Amino acid sequence: MMSTQGEQGAVRLAAELERPLLAVESQLAALARSIHGNDLAALDSAANGLHAALAAAVDHFGHAARHGGVPAPLRHRLALAGGQVAAQREALARATANLDRAIDVLLQRQPGPALYSAAGATDRAAGHAGSLLA
Repeated sequence: MMSTQGEQGAVRLAAELERPLLAVESQLAALARSIHGNDLAALDSAANGLHAALAAAVDHFGHAARHGGVPAPLRHRLALAGGQVAAQREALARATANLDRAIDVLLQRQPGPALYSAAGATDRAAGHAGSLLA
């Protein structure tokens, strides 16, 4: 049995923080499964769920930090979850860059002018600058 109200409050706080942290961890796992399974609908759902879970966790953890602090084990788990989010974001950025390079290679091999320049603007043949005449 707990002897002080402080200990009871700490246990209650840990229990309140556990739910949003478990939601974040669950959504991270769902996101990883959808990425590895190439399931676009599940990926979109998991990304939205992760976004909502992270927002709720930040709210709960921020409130706890302002009112007594966050227990070290939960703080550590939240930091690990943040690391997983960063790792998945980095993996997605690398995959996007690889896809962009593959598309660039494919577009360069097709006959005719390039669709876009390096700056993203459309390339036009000389003498066709300006506006269209109706």
